[in-house]
Amino acid sequence: MRWVRYTDGAGTHYGQLEGERIRRVTGSPFEGYAATEDWTTLGAVRLEVPVIPRTFYCAGLNYAEHAIEAARKRGQEPRLPEQADIGYRANNALVPHGHDVVIPPDARTIHYEGELVVVIGRQARHLTPANALDCVLGYTIGNDVSERNWQRSDRTLWRAKNSDTFKPMGPWIETDFDPAGARTQVRVNGRTAIDFPTAAMIFDVPAFLCAMSRYLTLYPGDVVWMGTDGQSPDLHAGDVVEIEITGLGTLRNTFVQGQRDA
Repeated sequence: MRWVRYTDGAGTHYGQLEGERIRRVTGSPFEGYAATEDWTTLGAVRLEVPVIPRTFYCAGLNYAEHAIEAARKRGQEPRLPEQADIGYRANNALVPHGHDVVIPPDARTIHYEGELVVVIGRQARHLTPANALDCVLGYTIGNDVSERNWQRSDRTLWRAKNSDTFKPMGPWIETDFDPAGARTQVRVNGRTAIDFPTAAMIFDVPAFLCAMSRYLTLYPGDVVWMGTDGQSPDLHAGDVVEIEITGLGTLRNTFVQGQRDA
């Protein structure tokens, strides 16, 4: 099943996507819902980010090539992480599929990071490898936009990773998805920039959820971004970045120069 969160003339709703048609529901997939007979189409609505997370988690370095290249750029000997490393991002940075990513006027080096996003569907603590996926509602796609010069200077990454519009996510939540066999492809202006196996993580989804739930409670609507592989070219105003993950769809956003409207 594909869950979409969308806005029409009557407000913002959750719906079930069937082809190009959306069936509105009352409630949400996180708190209970009931299907209605109100149907619309993708072309008639504005897609929103599929969930506003209670907590926005992110994996640290979680793909080998990305970890190796990051170490080399710091002039260090590459060493792969020895444990699942958890970080956080800010909700203010979230924007949906089709929304512009705004490059701040003083930004210099903007990169994409195409990521699989895990969406938590039920409260969980002390998960095991055998039951870790039971708390997962589904998956979506994220673009962890980064300003690399700020990343080197900002100890907390407060603007390097969390500036407004730096976290496109969407276009929907797919409940019937298995990372095994999927590929993540990132295209810039229609040309493939990177293509890698989605499941080629150093630590997989169950490993992260088990490590996290040992110390903290996962709640419905939480998201966990699972990291990326490879390296991004420098992005510029006018570039269109598409992140496609097999079976999940495509997240597309245009990068523009300037300040976001207040």
